[in-house]
Amino acid sequence: MAGSYSMKLACIASLAALMLSPGAQADEIADFYHGKTVSILVGTSAGNDYDLRARLIGKYLAKTLPGQPTIVVRNMPGAGGITAANNLTQLAPRDGTSLHALMSNMMAAQALGTQGVKYDTRDFAFIGNSTNAPNVMAAWHATGIKTWDDLKARKAIVGAPMGTSGATYAEAMNALLGTKLNIVTGYPGGVEVNLAMERGEVEVRASNSWASWKATSGDWIAEKKINFIMQVGLQRHPDLKDVPLLLELAQTDEARDILRFLSAETAISRTMVLAPGAPKERIQALRRAYDAVMVDPAFLADADRAKMDVSAMKGEDAQVIADAIVNTSQQTIARARALLGDLLK
Repeated sequence: MAGSYSMKLACIASLAALMLSPGAQADEIADFYHGKTVSILVGTSAGNDYDLRARLIGKYLAKTLPGQPTIVVRNMPGAGGITAANNLTQLAPRDGTSLHALMSNMMAAQALGTQGVKYDTRDFAFIGNSTNAPNVMAAWHATGIKTWDDLKARKAIVGAPMGTSGATYAEAMNALLGTKLNIVTGYPGGVEVNLAMERGEVEVRASNSWASWKATSGDWIAEKKINFIMQVGLQRHPDLKDVPLLLELAQTDEARDILRFLSAETAISRTMVLAPGAPKERIQALRRAYDAVMVDPAFLADADRAKMDVSAMKGEDAQVIADAIVNTSQQTIARARALLGDLLK
């Protein structure tokens, strides 16, 4: 009798060990995602790099994520990305089925206390980042603005959707670097700013990722229809060796501190995050599936054909950078708030 009881205990222990094994956990993830629909929320209008990148990554993520769920992309432009980030916090399911192509300025917007922010990026699970390409300011060729000195010497009309990093950079440049930029907002996204620049409504696009310029405006680059004025990052991109960093243009320690804070976000310029509250095992499954996409030869070939820069970073590492931006010293944040003023309202 005692032997039979001991045998039952051994069987139960063996079954528990099997259930906790990596194979069993993988089956649990596959069982959850099988037949499910996973959404990727994009905070911009369709047709720009955020949108195109989300759609390409989603295509391959549907294959590498256990259970091979259906993945759909939804566009939700508004408030420079804040509307979509708030939606992820307030309305999205918290079960591991709600991803978001987070706009790069969301950490800075939160740290600065921008009006309307109801999310906390520290609550998001960062799944992965696909490029660290800098943001780049460009002037339309017909304006005659070819260099930073040209821009600084005259007034210029700059287009940037309200609440985006471009509006922030332009305002900071006026306050810290002596530019005379008339910032025109109201555009729903970068595609519309490009059209406005082509029509002559604005002379300069305040900011667009270098990855996006290459992916969506390669003909403009080849035909020299745009001149690159400055780039925002912590180091110059190899393709833009002669284009100054915004940080390099600072003349004072205070300006350098503020511009370094504004430039840090480019290190994780195309991150994908998950709505708060998902089980840890699903977060890990999504991270490893994302990592697998980033080294998939077929994905890389598609990205190359689309002129889409890929310099991948694991979600865990992207999370560290994002949290550091949000946790920037209050002294630097106070100085930045004082300079940016109405843009934060």
